[in-house]
Amino acid sequence: MHTVPAYRRWPVGPILRGAPRLRALRRACFTDAMNYWLMKSEPDECSIDDLAAAPSQRVPWTGVRNYQARNFMRDAMQVGDGVLFYHSSCAVPGIAGLARVASPAYPDATQFDPHSPYFDPKSKRESPRWLHVDVEFERKTRLLPLQTLRATPALAGMQLLRPGSRLSITPVTQDEWHLILSLLESS
Repeated sequence: MHTVPAYRRWPVGPILRGAPRLRALRRACFTDAMNYWLMKSEPDECSIDDLAAAPSQRVPWTGVRNYQARNFMRDAMQVGDGVLFYHSSCAVPGIAGLARVASPAYPDATQFDPHSPYFDPKSKRESPRWLHVDVEFERKTRLLPLQTLRATPALAGMQLLRPGSRLSITPVTQDEWHLILSLLESS
């Protein structure tokens, strides 16, 4: 008897078209795989220490106003995914700690608040444009500066280090994740 390999089995269910179909296929193909992310935050807005001190050591990752970063949260992030918590726009930018994705993506309420710097007058409550996830503290690490990341040849292809990369959320490969963890553990 011939069996179909697991990666060739597609979910049985309603016929989906367009973006919902792509999301369903991505989830079907990657449900067992853990993803890794680098998420940037300005320390004066939310630092790793703020995350550690938050109730339940969990904060909503609000204010993302880039479609590609929003799509990462909507389509690819899963609860439990690993996060490199990166301090940006500061004297010494770098990885300051580890966190986990703690919720699926859901509408970012700041888009509806006219007093918020993240207010978006074109976004409607019935079809919100911007989403966010909750992020949960894992541990604070020694600061791994951007300069050290740039000086590590094995990280040369990392999305953070590519010219013109300004996204606040970027995927991290499993190899990059493990190498960064080893750099954080050394010295």
